[in-house]
Amino acid sequence: MSADPLPPPSPTPPPGRTATRTAAVIPAAGRGVRLGPGAPKALRALGGTPMLIHAIRAMADSRAVSLVVVVAPPDGAAEVRTLLDAHALPDRTDFVVVPGGDSRQESVMLGLDALPPGYDIVLVHDAARPLVPVDTVDAVVEAVRDGAPAVVPALPLADTVKQVEPAAGPGEPEPVVATPDRSLLRAVQTPQGFDRATLVRAHETVRDDVTDDASMVEQLGLTVVTVPGHEEAFKVTRPLDLILAEAVLARRRHNDGF
Repeated sequence: MSADPLPPPSPTPPPGRTATRTAAVIPAAGRGVRLGPGAPKALRALGGTPMLIHAIRAMADSRAVSLVVVVAPPDGAAEVRTLLDAHALPDRTDFVVVPGGDSRQESVMLGLDALPPGYDIVLVHDAARPLVPVDTVDAVVEAVRDGAPAVVPALPLADTVKQVEPAAGPGEPEPVVATPDRSLLRAVQTPQGFDRATLVRAHETVRDDVTDDASMVEQLGLTVVTVPGHEEAFKVTRPLDLILAEAVLARRRHNDGF
């Protein structure tokens, strides 16, 4: 792990395309209370290895990514650095750990502040999505390289969706007001990819409480595009998700030697 990263140069680009370098920012400062009591969510074990390490490897497995910035809990940067030192990570990728903030938005901005010059593409990836396939990461990077200012991997919805009015109180029935056409809806995942200058401008401009970085770019009036997501890039939020992730990881290790 390098505190002053000097990533290797990017491969020679195809004719007509400018060389770009890609960094990934992984906000991992949340506690994840819905997963139950214990360590912060990103440090929970999955197959004997912290989810955060799986998420870092998922980014570093892409040859496009030469730097990963991990945004740790505000008082947990030293612990995360020790964690990274204890696990095998690709030598061709540099890793930096910085303390996070009180919100996800603040933590991502702190991760952006830690990026050295020369990185034109930034991925923002949830530490709680430990099993995203490398093909999904590469598809996001490629779409940004092709000129999209913001890219999200997304899946069609399998369930019918209802729009409701808020309940009058906890446990009270919620009146349905509409049934959106699910063919026009997508469930978005991470990593989300951005032109660096666009993402920085979004974080400097948008002050609303948002759930993902792409919605901040939308508020700038810019187009966000989707690429196909993957069913294994689900977010580990509840105990049942952790059981499913263990099953996916066990299948990968059995079938692919993962």
